[in-house]
Amino acid sequence: MLKSKKILLALVSLLTVITLAACAGNEENDTNQDEGMENMDHSGSGEVPEGLKVSENPTYKEGSKAIIKDGHMEGMEGAEATIVGAYDTVAYAISYTPTTGGDPVENHKWVIHEEIPNAGEQPLEPGTEVTINAEHIEGMDEAKAVIDSAEETTVYMIDYTPTTGGERVTNHQWVTESELSPVE
Repeated sequence: MLKSKKILLALVSLLTVITLAACAGNEENDTNQDEGMENMDHSGSGEVPEGLKVSENPTYKEGSKAIIKDGHMEGMEGAEATIVGAYDTVAYAISYTPTTGGDPVENHKWVIHEEIPNAGEQPLEPGTEVTINAEHIEGMDEAKAVIDSAEETTVYMIDYTPTTGGERVTNHQWVTESELSPVE
């Protein structure tokens, strides 16, 4: 009898620890999901989508420096960026539900025209439903999305060190020209 009580007590204790650990993990995920960037691939391969046109006269030339004045991820705002590439395209803010499940992502910045299969030649209108061909965040590739806004602009691939510390981010895609300012 005493032995079975000890086993039962041990089992209940183990289940309690597992439950608390699972709850703690969910709280962390809930906080990150509010930011919508929990699985962001900060660094990229440097590959650009087929058909993307290099900007002939960008404000920020390849190899130059700029300050990120409007970052869309923690640690971007105020960081010094090195321009890796500049491209003329249409940048879209989109809302989508990740293909891996989870909460919908609202107003994700940025997906570019060339990352939307069969987008055609003209910019897409807000409200247009599309499929995404990009992996900026886990669960984005092949996700169904709605265009929130569209902006014809120069987009930049950049390298930067987050202001919050951590490893240097390389080949980050994308920031728009309006999100950058000159280094003073």
